[in-house]
Amino acid sequence: MLPTTKHSLKKLETLLGELGYTVRYEKGNFTSGYCLVEQRRVAIVNRFYDTEGRINVLYDILGQYRATDLPPELSPASLKLYRRVRKFVGIPAAATAEEE
Repeated sequence: MLPTTKHSLKKLETLLGELGYTVRYEKGNFTSGYCLVEQRRVAIVNRFYDTEGRINVLYDILGQYRATDLPPELSPASLKLYRRVRKFVGIPAAATAEEE
């Protein structure tokens, strides 16, 4: 969906941050490449992944997000990115009801 550049990675990190997640890159033995601490909304990503791997992991995490908790105030850039990637990562259309 997005080009696999550090700039795209930064955009996804910003979007996840505005959705309430903290993204950390740490050493770990994660079979899926990441670990979610649900109660705290912390996403721990394997720090040994390259940029493409990190972007794919962030897509996976976004795919698990459900917009019942969509914050009312995303920045315009993050809202645009959210709308752009929501179909790609499998976020239901009801999650973006405020765009109508």
